[in-house]
Amino acid sequence: MTKFKKAADFFGSLRWRLILLFLLIGIIPSVLSRAGMLGSYENRAVFIRTSEILSQAKILANQIVSSDYLNSGQTVGEVDVQIEQLSTIYDGRVMIIDDSFHIVRDTYALDNGKTIISEEVMKSFGGEEITKYDAKNRYIEMTLPLIETEEDTGEKYIIGVMMVSVSTDSINLNLEYLSTSTAVIMLTCIFIIGTIAYFVASWLVRPLHKLSRSIEEVQTGYGEDALAVDDYTETKEICEKFNGMIGRMKVLDDSRQEFVSNVSHELKTPLTSMKVLADSINSMENAPVELYQEFMADIGNEVERETKIINDLLSLVKMDKSAADLNISQVNINELVETILKRLKPIAERQKVELVLESFRPVTADVDEVKITLAFTNLIENAIKYNKEDGWVHVSLNADHQYFYLKVEDSGMGIPEDSLEHIFERFYRVDKSHSREIGGTGLGLAITRNAILMHRGAIKVFSTEGEGTIFNVRIPLNYIS
Repeated sequence: MTKFKKAADFFGSLRWRLILLFLLIGIIPSVLSRAGMLGSYENRAVFIRTSEILSQAKILANQIVSSDYLNSGQTVGEVDVQIEQLSTIYDGRVMIIDDSFHIVRDTYALDNGKTIISEEVMKSFGGEEITKYDAKNRYIEMTLPLIETEEDTGEKYIIGVMMVSVSTDSINLNLEYLSTSTAVIMLTCIFIIGTIAYFVASWLVRPLHKLSRSIEEVQTGYGEDALAVDDYTETKEICEKFNGMIGRMKVLDDSRQEFVSNVSHELKTPLTSMKVLADSINSMENAPVELYQEFMADIGNEVERETKIINDLLSLVKMDKSAADLNISQVNINELVETILKRLKPIAERQKVELVLESFRPVTADVDEVKITLAFTNLIENAIKYNKEDGWVHVSLNADHQYFYLKVEDSGMGIPEDSLEHIFERFYRVDKSHSREIGGTGLGLAITRNAILMHRGAIKVFSTEGEGTIFNVRIPLNYIS
């Protein structure tokens, strides 16, 4: 099976397909041309032979009528000689038939005196000249009426029929020779075309082999050099796309490595703090209650921080499941957003950030309340946390006949232009030091985007560094599974 598979792969390669294409382009016209040439030659040769014989037969027919050959009761020497000559020259058979359907003369001397009744003879007695070519049996047959004209009245009478059968062996010999010659020429052309096709195909696929080798080298590691096979426009485009994909993979790989490091640090830091606080309490004898309460409050904060990290990780895992897991129900979006803002208002007050909601119309939509709440909470909470002191966050809700729109605008630090295309990637954080300071994990926007996409929605971001950021969310009012 392995040998068959290798053979299939070999002949299924682009090179052999190109060779086959070139051969077909060369062979099909050659075969058609050969068939057309042979057919044309045969038709032309038969036509010429038929015209020659018909012309001679008409002359002979006139002589037979004028010599009263049928009524003489005996052979006429000069006419007999001409009949024999016609038979000999064209390697054929001549039969003279009288009006009683009796064969008066047969150059083969096989049917003299016999009666002959055939379709062609009957038609000729009706005044028709019949010519027929039998390619299978290789002969031309013709029947001519022998017409006598009454001198006094000018009236014409058919007194007999002349039947001529001529072999076409000479035509077929020439046809076979021509067929052999054209076959040799065609095979020679096919060989030449095949040879040229092989080298042309090899030359055409060489850049692809070069591209394949380059990709194979990349598989051992990302390396430093990008793919650069510029032989064709197509290979150049493939290289550009591949290099873009490799660059993307590098970014993702770096992000994942950074995430593992960050999450390890984030998970470890609260545990370390709790252990230090617990050890401190245990090492103190007769410590005042106030100190115990302070230490326990700090431990509670660290537990909350640990829980936040774990919850974000769990939310992201849940978002990876299919949209079939959505628990869709009809939700009042105005009330949902108001509830989120009430929940986040204490955070905004601590940050001294003004939180404003503007609802343009009542909105009810088919959504998964838990997931959409998580998405909107992440957007608004980020706008608060990454804001400046005495800043503002403006949330607006609107709708049309098909979608509802949530806009979250803030006066915060903004996002650098080179980071805008990455902010929805998992584990990506714009300001790593500030994110760590406020407890960010780099998962919030990834969770938000996944939740919105699961609802067949869209999210866009516009930002100017140092001035603020705008997130626009669009979600269908009616969920389509």
